Amino acid sequence: MTTIDADALERVLSSIDVRLGAARRVQLDAGGIAPLASGAIWLVFVSAGSVSGQPPLAQACSFDVDRASSAVALSPGREREVLGEGDAFLTLGRRSVALQSEHGASLMIAELQLSETASTLSTVLPEFVTVTDFAGLEPAAAALARNLGPAESDDCPLRSGDPVICRLMTTTVLLSVIRAWAENGCAPTGWPSRSNDPFLDRVIDAIHDQPGREWTVEALAGIGAMSRSVFAERFHTALGRSPVSYVTEVRMQSAKRMLEAGHSVSETSRNLGYGSDEGFSRAFRRATGMTPSAWRVSRDLVSA
Repeated sequence: MTTIDADALERVLSSIDVRLGAARRVQLDAGGIAPLASGAIWLVFVSAGSVSGQPPLAQACSFDVDRASSAVALSPGREREVLGEGDAFLTLGRRSVALQSEHGASLMIAELQLSETASTLSTVLPEFVTVTDFAGLEPAAAALARNLGPAESDDCPLRSGDPVICRLMTTTVLLSVIRAWAENGCAPTGWPSRSNDPFLDRVIDAIHDQPGREWTVEALAGIGAMSRSVFAERFHTALGRSPVSYVTEVRMQSAKRMLEAGHSVSETSRNLGYGSDEGFSRAFRRATGMTPSAWRVSRDLVSA
């Protein structure tokens, strides 16, 4: 079983920010099909019945969970063609998938859009993430998933705050699926290397360890033992963005954690290396669409 570094897993989870999460509950009759189009991230929880994937959902780890003792038996690499009650499934949308039920099924299906700060998720996760008996591994998150989104037949108006609450609930389920997948032995050796390049991973770790440092491309290139031009090219090729953009994204992740923990806007700004609260607020709003104060109020309302 792969041993996952707890700090590395926390960094991956903390980087994930769902910008939009439209969830619905779907009832499939016998022979019914639920299409999942490519180009979108899909999160599925099987509330009842079973579904099979077309194409098959590739090889996946399978868990056998003893709910009395919480013991987990792992069967890695088994072809997983059917998802049953309590299973969860995540696809990053690299190709379209159709879920078909032979005898009928109840599903929660969420279509997700991630913020820019979470775009590296595709570099550390496989095409399909399947967690068998997610309900046994993560019962609280599974309870959320069972009740997430309206039923297809519902025609009730949205209440104030529903989109925010849905997004946060969906984020919780998504993080729990990834945690269950990683902590119970499905992650490959070396996970979660973001770049598959030990020199770049050294740079990335430094950014996460000291997000408030006045990072320059030259300083980062020095940590990676590369010239400025070689480093910039390798970084962009591996992560799909510039080093400066990545530093900003990590700072925004740290800012959210600090604000949620009760730190003031000024304290957060200083700790993250911004010269003024105004500059920090502009950067935060570009990343999230909200000012730091408004973002914290939205979190407080959901937690209340």
